[in-house]
Amino acid sequence: MGCDGGTIPKRHELVKGPKKVEKVDKNAELAAKWKYCALSQEKLKRPIVSCELGRLYNKDAVIEYLLDKSAEQPNVDAVVHIRGIRDIKELNLTDNPEWEGERRNAKGDRYEDINCGMFICPVVGLEMNGKHRFCYLQTCGCVFSDRAMKEVKTEICHKCGDPFKIEDVVVLNGTKEEVEKLREKMEERRTKAKIKKSKKSKAAEAAVSAQSESKDDTQVDVAGRSSLQNGDESSQSAVAGPSGSSVSSRSSKGSTSSTTSATKRSVQSMEEKSEVFKSLFTSHSSAKRTKDQTSNWVTHTPYHF
Repeated sequence: MGCDGGTIPKRHELVKGPKKVEKVDKNAELAAKWKYCALSQEKLKRPIVSCELGRLYNKDAVIEYLLDKSAEQPNVDAVVHIRGIRDIKELNLTDNPEWEGERRNAKGDRYEDINCGMFICPVVGLEMNGKHRFCYLQTCGCVFSDRAMKEVKTEICHKCGDPFKIEDVVVLNGTKEEVEKLREKMEERRTKAKIKKSKKSKAAEAAVSAQSESKDDTQVDVAGRSSLQNGDESSQSAVAGPSGSSVSSRSSKGSTSSTTSATKRSVQSMEEKSEVFKSLFTSHSSAKRTKDQTSNWVTHTPYHF
């Protein structure tokens, strides 16, 4: 059975107890949230965007997902709420001067700080590594620490100067409770936008219908006026009788004669025109030939009688 040579076994070596629950390393969990994309699990690199729930993504990965949603991608549940490019905001981050990143030649002969963040708060200087709460503004995309927002209370952005409201502040990588609150705000915002859009469409339809009705009314008025005018003219012609018809015929004849006389006016009778101008037309005397200048009629059998 063993145990030779005076070895003394312990209880945990002989009795099998329940397996211990594997604990997740907090540092590794924080690094996965704050240094890697929530969709592609690649390292975060500019341009970095965030959704309305406060998750961090690479902009290229989100665009690829939106272009082809049918493709099989890991962690699709993290971007189900993103409908389009309007649902994300590009972050205006401040680089950490102590972050070396890939420029550092890691040979293993020096201490490497895993908790060193790539970005810092531009007001307080805290590193964005998960140990401190950070948030961003939906209006401009600037990122600050929660301590800076509490210490310097203002309604103007500390970095770019744009105004904002409390509703525009979104916590980055918050807890489950904070994510649920952000989800409720997102749904309320989207429902309000839908209601506003439906009201605008109804107003546009009402305006179009009112314009069509006004056009129909104007057309009816014009038709009524034209019918009344036609009735008045017919009544006047009936009262005038044959004398009116004869007068109208005379007037029409006079008008036709005047027009024909105006059209039959020859260029040669115009005194204001010069002889050179008149000679351009065939009606001029120089264009006419005498009998001597005209030739006899010639047929295919030229017999002379």
